[in-house]
Amino acid sequence: MLFEQDIMEPEFEAVLEACKQFPRADTGKKDYGYGTAGFRMRADLLPSVVFTVGLLASLRSRKCNGNVIGIMITASHNPAEDNGVKIVDPEGEMMSEEWEWYATWLANARDPEGLRNSYMQCMNQLRILRESPRKVIFARDTRPSGEALVKALKAALEASGTEYIDYGIATTPQLHYLVRATNTLGSDREYGEVSIEGYYKKLAAAFMNTMHIEYANQAGPVYVDCANGVGAPQLKELLKHLPEDKFKAIIVNDKIDQPDRLNNRCGADWVKTQQRVPEDFTGKAWDRWTSLDGDADRIVYYFCEEGSVFRLLDGDRIATLAADYIGELVTKSGLGEQIKLGVVQTAYANGASTKYIEKTLKLKVEFTPTGVKHLHHAAARQDIGVYFEANGHGTVLFSERAQKAMRKHQPQSTAQLNALTTLRALSNLINQTVGDALSDLLLVEVILSHKQWTVKEWLSTYSDLPNKLLKVNVMDRNKFITVPGSAERRLERPPAIQPRMDEIIAKYREGRCFVRASGTEDAVRIYGEAAEAYDVEDMLGHVTEVVINISGMFIEPWVYKRADDKKEELAMGLRRDPPDPLPGGEQRTR
Repeated sequence: MLFEQDIMEPEFEAVLEACKQFPRADTGKKDYGYGTAGFRMRADLLPSVVFTVGLLASLRSRKCNGNVIGIMITASHNPAEDNGVKIVDPEGEMMSEEWEWYATWLANARDPEGLRNSYMQCMNQLRILRESPRKVIFARDTRPSGEALVKALKAALEASGTEYIDYGIATTPQLHYLVRATNTLGSDREYGEVSIEGYYKKLAAAFMNTMHIEYANQAGPVYVDCANGVGAPQLKELLKHLPEDKFKAIIVNDKIDQPDRLNNRCGADWVKTQQRVPEDFTGKAWDRWTSLDGDADRIVYYFCEEGSVFRLLDGDRIATLAADYIGELVTKSGLGEQIKLGVVQTAYANGASTKYIEKTLKLKVEFTPTGVKHLHHAAARQDIGVYFEANGHGTVLFSERAQKAMRKHQPQSTAQLNALTTLRALSNLINQTVGDALSDLLLVEVILSHKQWTVKEWLSTYSDLPNKLLKVNVMDRNKFITVPGSAERRLERPPAIQPRMDEIIAKYREGRCFVRASGTEDAVRIYGEAAEAYDVEDMLGHVTEVVINISGMFIEPWVYKRADDKKEELAMGLRRDPPDPLPGGEQRTR
């Protein structure tokens, strides 16, 4: 066979010997699984997994004609004892979905010989030549376990003869930036200087170019909760490149020297799911606060009204703010006929935000299944695509067609020139490879400055519908199948559930409800919203009863699985992702 490999080849022998240093943890019959977040679990289980990811990244680079592949070691918003690893493709996007199967296959090899053989089989099946060039770059967040995992990664890269660069501690979006910048260097699509310093320079220059209008000034400082994670030191570095008279941020929760405080009662996920302010919150009424997550790829805004009433400005709010402002710039610059703007949402987006986008902003909304990879691909099909999940992860994508139109357009007035200058600068300010909390922070501050808005005006654009998310634990989540093309908003199986749900939903004003299987555990999520909070409770009660009666399953407490399952999961440390974020609402701070 043309691509058949010899088992005695030096590379395979080196892989066999190197992987013996990182034996696979005994997880019994449970397998590791590569998903949207890559591999994520208790850190002490990860060394063997990270080793296999290094091997796969080497293969991926060879398959991509020697382009640089990225590896990020992080567990994002998970607790400090967890960690994770994921692969970044040449354009700075998530690894191609077709390769997730190979990642899972390699990670589940039970012994060194099995891993060596699986590695060889991957090379054969993917028709990869051993001598093809390969290069990998990687970084990690501030978790103490990162150092040991880097050791496993380097061992795999060296065994596979892969050139690599270690960028040390960085945010996840910075690593995505570095991958694209490296692979576009010297082309007509250069993304930026290939260094973390280059990342700061690019954002700072773009920020200043957006703030060229005299009246564009911050309405007081923004307070930034950095979740005691990597976002804190990186934001401090970014601030050195920004003028204080145009941008002022006060950083809180920056204790990266205390690992147990990472994402602990702080950060974007805490604020979103708990619907309350983070630890060390000192804000007065109407102060503008924002929280990043542990690897700085999510951001949410919030504030307290008089009387300590908590108000959340989540990913839906950021998406509508960005879509509104960018749409205005497109029109004012004279490009309205050439560039079309679209917004991408999932079923979890609050219905009020969708209505605002369609009815007030007059923009098209496309729905996709849950998961950043689906949102990103859909946004990439637009001239300008805006997407943010409610949890605060998102970005704005400018297509080649849109950027070409922006470069070639000749403004016919000073007003058009100002709008075009700002629009061009925004395309550089926004990290288009992935959701980036630091980039999105600057984007929101620019928009609020230009509009001369406070959080009060931002909140007033629309009122969220009351909503709630429930979890029902099930024996087999795979029995719940959504209708293809429905963006997970309708159930196909079990077949009797959706018709009964439709009858129930029809009784409530602005009622909406859907059921979908969890991606990480044997459970289903039931989301509901309606015009009145009591209607939401009533509707969800009836829908839950239908799910239980028809499927023969039962509801259990929100946090835990059955006692035995909980015990086993904690012992194994597998797939310890938090539950899906709760949608918006309000709560008085304690």
